Amino acid sequence: LKEKLKPYRTLVSNFTSLSVLQAANYLFPLIILPYVVRVLGPGKYGLINFAVAFIAYFNLISEYGFNLSGTKAISLVRDSKKELSRTFSVILFIKIVLSVFSFVILLVIVYSIPFFNNNWEIYLLSFGMVIGWILFPGWFYQGIEKMKYITIIQVIVRSIITVLIFILIKQESDYLLLVILHSIAQILIGIAGLIVVRVKFHVKFCIPAFIDVKNQFKSGWNIFQSMIAINFYTTSNTFILGLFASETVVGYYAAADKIRIAFQGILSVLSQSVFPYVNNLYQESYQKFKSFIRLLLKIETSIGFILSLVMFIFSYQIADFLLGEKFIVSGEILRIISVIPLIVSISNVFGIQTILSMGYDKVFNKIISSAAIIHLILLLVLVPKYFAVGTAYAVVLTEFIVLLFTFFFVYKRKLV
Repeated sequence: LKEKLKPYRTLVSNFTSLSVLQAANYLFPLIILPYVVRVLGPGKYGLINFAVAFIAYFNLISEYGFNLSGTKAISLVRDSKKELSRTFSVILFIKIVLSVFSFVILLVIVYSIPFFNNNWEIYLLSFGMVIGWILFPGWFYQGIEKMKYITIIQVIVRSIITVLIFILIKQESDYLLLVILHSIAQILIGIAGLIVVRVKFHVKFCIPAFIDVKNQFKSGWNIFQSMIAINFYTTSNTFILGLFASETVVGYYAAADKIRIAFQGILSVLSQSVFPYVNNLYQESYQKFKSFIRLLLKIETSIGFILSLVMFIFSYQIADFLLGEKFIVSGEILRIISVIPLIVSISNVFGIQTILSMGYDKVFNKIISSAAIIHLILLLVLVPKYFAVGTAYAVVLTEFIVLLFTFFFVYKRKLV
């Protein structure tokens, strides 16, 4: 009986650890959100979010989709210490090389294009977050299903930074200091995560062979393309809105989206914690895999429905309470995007947990790429005329399209 329950104990342990980890990622920003938006105002808050959205492109290049492909690669070799060190080294090496390449591109853009040169400091300081994200081996811990160690690191560092924000951020001109604090936090988390990998799990870093680097590039290519496409209807929303609208309007949208992301955090926890488990389950038994996917669909849909309903009914009250009267427009935006948790709860099960886990990487890539093209068209049509509201509607429509695509593929092939 103990042996039968062991996989579920691991799953519950990871879910608990990821729950606390996501609390650090979502609740801490939510705690400081009311204070930060009131001190900085919509303008500077919008500028910071535009900068982070811009920097996210460079993180996208540096990550190369290893948050998914890296997790899968690690989960398949976790029982061999030698192969674990080898795979870890290859992935980290690639990420570091790509991050250097990304920084060079950033320097060229910032110093050659006047639009970015006007606020060059915030873009360069924001790149510190990319460094932290690259160093942080979350994919490793998810792959071996040992999340509690990095959870402790995240909570401690983010707690300290949260306190420092309340102490040091006192006026609108402190917006650059806020960026510095966030960058320092992410770098510290990344370094600490690497130390635990070495000390606790005895994984050694070694210069990888060219063939190993080539193979990891090849295996992660389809997911990387998917991540680029996904970025078009997540991070790119704030960036493209910032090209057409003022920093204040960007602030309205970014604040509403922060609340939506915080609400949706529980779905992210569930998705990340079950992904390695689902991968292994598919290798062991297709029937057990199908049964678990059906159960997961019911659970995620129920959670998504409740989250969306609460956000829709209380959108204006939530915006007023968390953001203040200057951000009343955010309430309207929050109501529009409130349906996203429900849509994503379903599409995640069909897309990430089913299509990707079963090895249909190319299909998933085509679905996301098609949706990204549609989303870009929607943004270019709606944003210039309707600004933040247009952005919100574009996101909702695109997420629904992804849901339809994944649903039809899964049921046409009778995968579950």
